[in-house]
Amino acid sequence: MRERTFHADSFTDQLLPHLDAAYNLARWLTGNPSDAEDIVQEAYLSAFRHFGRFDGGNTRAWLLTIVRHTTYRWYRRHQARQPDTEFDEGLHTPDRDDDPESLLLQHADTQMVERAISALPARYREVLVLRELQGLSYKEIAVVAGLPIGTVMSSLSRARDRFRHLITADLSRSPAGNAAAGVANE
Repeated sequence: MRERTFHADSFTDQLLPHLDAAYNLARWLTGNPSDAEDIVQEAYLSAFRHFGRFDGGNTRAWLLTIVRHTTYRWYRRHQARQPDTEFDEGLHTPDRDDDPESLLLQHADTQMVERAISALPARYREVLVLRELQGLSYKEIAVVAGLPIGTVMSSLSRARDRFRHLITADLSRSPAGNAAAGVANE
């Protein structure tokens, strides 16, 4: 494979816009913001080293593939370590315009979604995050995950079903969910 001439400005222009997507994927795969930052940094260094060999295709899919591989290498190195939860100021600092009840419900919904996504098997979590949170096409997911497109579609369908089941089960266990169900039945 012939290497292209490397230009740092080109690297920055093409890959920096995808920094949030890279972080979000790493965050959802690890469940830890601090670890996700480390993984993204390592992934960007790897992308920087190999940018001269990049064929000029879909930079977002290429970068997310590197993030995915970096995350799984990171898992192998840190297998014994359990994920820890870090205080997220953004989640715990109320907006002055919101009333406390709305903030409480919003926080509960966010936690419920995070619990459901985290409870999914890694493969399902990965395709669900790439499709629903990152907005990648089936073809892009197939490239990032290294899967046939049919497998992506079936995995995504199963992931959505399990996610829906987990949310429904969580709602049926929660007092707010029971109250909402009672109002809906009246």
